[in-house]
Amino acid sequence: MEFDKRARKKATINVTSLIDVLFLLLIFFMVSSTFKEQPGMKLELPSAKSSDMLAAEELSLFVSKEQKLFLNDQPIDEERLKAQLQQHALQDDPPPLILQADTGVAHGYIVHLMDLARNENIRKITIATQIPEGK
Repeated sequence: MEFDKRARKKATINVTSLIDVLFLLLIFFMVSSTFKEQPGMKLELPSAKSSDMLAAEELSLFVSKEQKLFLNDQPIDEERLKAQLQQHALQDDPPPLILQADTGVAHGYIVHLMDLARNENIRKITIATQIPEGK
């Protein structure tokens, strides 16, 4: 019994078109995706018993429910606040303003205070928030 010794054709798959489709899908997903930028890193810093606390100069503006202002725990009115902010803005590196307001304070008043600080050349304004328990 003799077997036929003809060369058999090997089956081939042309992958060129599959690669083209793959690249098109990749480009589509890259263009249509949105990336969420995380504003920082979560760090757990080590503690030391022999470390010294260096207090960085900062301005803390507290606003009570009654819209009373306290600059670094001292009661202050808007005119004196304006003068204090002008004085701090004249420094080479003006300290940041940390704005801590009660939840009952109107949004418009907070915007007014931020505008007042920006007009006095305080460019670093931080709004303090409270981290919920259990997070």
